[in-house]
Amino acid sequence: SGFSTALSQTPTISPISSEGREDLQVNRMETQIWIKPDIQKTDVDFSEILNAIQEIAKDVNIFFDELEGVNSPSKDDDSLLHHGNLTSTSDDASRLEVVGEEIPNKNKTNGLYFRDGKCRIDYILVYRKSNSQTEKREVFERNIRAEGLQMEKESSLANSDIIFVKLHAPWEVLGKYAELMNVRMPFRRKIYYLHRRYKFMNKIEKQISRFRGWLPRKPMKLDKETLPDLEENDCYTAPFSQQRIHHFIIHNKDTFFNNATRSRIVHHILQRVKYEEGKNKIGLNRLLSNGSYEAAFPLHEGSYRSKNSIRTHGAENHRHLLYECWASWGVWYKYQPLDLIRRYFGEKIGLYFAWLGWYTGMLFPAAFIGLFVFLYGVTTLNHCQVSKEVCQATDIIMCPICDKYCPFMRLSDSCIYAKVTHLFDNGATVFFAVFMAVWATVFLEFWKRRRAVIAYDWDLIDWEEEEEEIRPQFEAKYSKKERMNPISGKPEPYQAFADKCSRLIVSASGIFFMICVVIAAVFGIVIYRVVTVSTFAAFKWALIRNNSQVATTGTAVCINFCIIMLLNVTFETLIIFFTEQPRTESEWENSFTLKMFLFQFVNLNSSTFYIAFFLGRFTGHPGAYLRLINRWRLEECHPSGCLIDLCMQMGIIMVLKQTWNNFMELGYPLIQNWWTRRKLRQEYGTQRKTNFPQWEKDYNLQPMNAYGLFDEYLEMILQFGFTTIFVAAFPLAPLLALLNNIIEIRLDAYKFVTQWRRPLASRAKDIGIWYGILEGIGILSVITNAFVIAVTSDFIPRLVYAYKYGPCAGQGQAGQKCMVGYVNASLSVFLVSDFENRSEPTSNGSEFSGSPLKYCRYRDYRDPPHSPVPYGYTLQFWHVLAARLAFIIVFEHLVFCIKHLISYLIPDLPKDLRDRMRREKYLIQEMMYEAELERLQKERKERKKNGKSYHNEWP
Repeated sequence: SGFSTALSQTPTISPISSEGREDLQVNRMETQIWIKPDIQKTDVDFSEILNAIQEIAKDVNIFFDELEGVNSPSKDDDSLLHHGNLTSTSDDASRLEVVGEEIPNKNKTNGLYFRDGKCRIDYILVYRKSNSQTEKREVFERNIRAEGLQMEKESSLANSDIIFVKLHAPWEVLGKYAELMNVRMPFRRKIYYLHRRYKFMNKIEKQISRFRGWLPRKPMKLDKETLPDLEENDCYTAPFSQQRIHHFIIHNKDTFFNNATRSRIVHHILQRVKYEEGKNKIGLNRLLSNGSYEAAFPLHEGSYRSKNSIRTHGAENHRHLLYECWASWGVWYKYQPLDLIRRYFGEKIGLYFAWLGWYTGMLFPAAFIGLFVFLYGVTTLNHCQVSKEVCQATDIIMCPICDKYCPFMRLSDSCIYAKVTHLFDNGATVFFAVFMAVWATVFLEFWKRRRAVIAYDWDLIDWEEEEEEIRPQFEAKYSKKERMNPISGKPEPYQAFADKCSRLIVSASGIFFMICVVIAAVFGIVIYRVVTVSTFAAFKWALIRNNSQVATTGTAVCINFCIIMLLNVTFETLIIFFTEQPRTESEWENSFTLKMFLFQFVNLNSSTFYIAFFLGRFTGHPGAYLRLINRWRLEECHPSGCLIDLCMQMGIIMVLKQTWNNFMELGYPLIQNWWTRRKLRQEYGTQRKTNFPQWEKDYNLQPMNAYGLFDEYLEMILQFGFTTIFVAAFPLAPLLALLNNIIEIRLDAYKFVTQWRRPLASRAKDIGIWYGILEGIGILSVITNAFVIAVTSDFIPRLVYAYKYGPCAGQGQAGQKCMVGYVNASLSVFLVSDFENRSEPTSNGSEFSGSPLKYCRYRDYRDPPHSPVPYGYTLQFWHVLAARLAFIIVFEHLVFCIKHLISYLIPDLPKDLRDRMRREKYLIQEMMYEAELERLQKERKERKKNGKSYHNEWP
């Protein structure tokens, strides 16, 4: 604390003579003087400096910056404007008059500093000269300078109509607003205490460490020895205070606040600066919305590429470091540098990538178990009694699956489909469904623990969002009515309860209408499937004719995907319109997020729900088919079951959706940026492009999505739904999700680092409303998987047959030998002469036995045609129905009990973290007290030394 106290009380140094500079070889950029913490002199000669150098134990860097405490002069806009010529600057701009030292040319030419090479650019505003909002900008910029921000203007090299406004926050402004914003800054390095270990545990740890010596040295960890910039200062932090500045670790005032924090402070100021007379004429967001400024963004920290290797020459900047250790494809298998991501992009984006990395890591066990279930189906395929009977049933003739053009077919013709069905619908499917339901709960519970650790490490535990500004749209609509804000005590626009209810009703009606449109689209797909299956059955190509049902399903899925993407794009604007007008931006984002998710979830999964729970369930039976509009016969399942249709639907939609999303996320910005670079090369040549300053390079990049991280979260949440909701029908879904996410992390990283402008560093404690949506999907997944197993798959009918009707009935066994005769028992008999006229096939089936067929078979549990009640339900049908309902109830209650038990057993906060937080709170109080006590003692000694002593002093 003595060191930090001395830094806060830096003595005033008189100008040093030129001879002294030559003797000490003073650096042109800064003068580094090594002094004792307790030196308190106003005049320093060189003998005292040399004596101090011999006795010093700690280093203090004092930068001679006579301009640092001087406010920027009051200038009009024209005097601040300079043409974008980086090679010819005035003498005043080329030399900084700080004790006559020259500033390195590198700071001038890298586009990160003002023309003086000293003031770092913290924020960029962009406008056009031709814009008519000149008066508002002038008032806004005058008020910016009044707040203490320094400003400089530069015209674009590519377009003289574009003007860049460069903003810099001096130390005094940063300190003032950092205190107002409660920015937490480091003030003491952490001290860790080792827990007491028993001898037995020490021996085990030694054996484990000896075994680890034979293994690779943490291949997924980032190499911090080669990349030392990844090291974070592990310090205690406290809200910044100018009165207690001596408590904080300040090696250099220019780097004490990192670039992300500086940009956040400047943005905070810009949001509170007036641009016009009036109560609500305030803030940068309003100027961006009315077109006064075209863009506003913080700068990237230079180029992300370098001619030199990062391992031999180090990283040139944090952007370069992020590209090499995060966005590069060569490090796809390594962990993400979350601390560096947070340092560069802020906590909100850092939390997104932390959640995405955690979700991807948790997919590994799910993908492994899903692959195991699939391989189990592959290994047991030759031993499956049901698929054997299907493949050997050459004498069983099935009824046509459509009117007229569909022929009779042997059951053995569906042998391949029966085998494929067994790969996904086998004895391990139920176990996997239970596992995935539990996995979803474990994933969410452990994410809460992981989030707590991240929040502690990033100083988010005690952080609370500041009072948000009112949205301009809300303000414009409800400015006539006002009431007192209970927090700020100021009058603000007020929305009446009746108006809020009416807008809520309109919003809900709009979303309901859009969902109805989605259902209508699904209905259209159903009609397409019904009509097309007959068309494909009469097709001239034998390949399509013999696989008419598969061709129908495949084309229907592709058309459905196109409709899904079209509706997503079309209705996005409508959802914005139907979103009610909340008071703040975060309330609007939550409302928009919920509505957009509901629409896209229904749009993406409605056809999947139809195939899983309605396809082939309400078709009637031969001779009495149910029809749409009394015209089209409803589609039936394949003789091997409906699960193969569900697998095709999920596989195709999942692959196409992920491919399309990856293209739109990276391919579209790449094409746009390539086109911009191409136009610049055509107009100015390749050499001029390389001389563009950083602000112009960033301006030519794509801005971040207007909805922030909404699209990134939405894509992953919808994928999470696909991975959990119908996972019982498609066990490979977690594996596909895992492979996609490994690519997704690097695509998002590459996009953020290279293709997008640097987003404003925002703070957040968690992932917001998305966590509640994830919990809702977890609950829904239990219900849907129970119905998929009970209704869509043949698990329950096989179980009932094995225990009640098969060879092992009453013996309590259910092996493969107990399934002998299952296929014949699951098929009913139909008299061909009972066909309706419009359903009667064109062929009479004489190609099978040489004479017209009298009977055919179909999937159902019905009485034969000559029974007292022809085609009535058999007793086996009611047994299967009762077993299905019982399974759904037992499965749901069992899984929900397991989920709640896991939630109860796993605490939200790890015990060691709770202990660390308590100890840190105690140590912070002790350190603050000791530092304050030490400061008071030093002040007392100084007063005694100066002859100023007071009675009854404390301490």
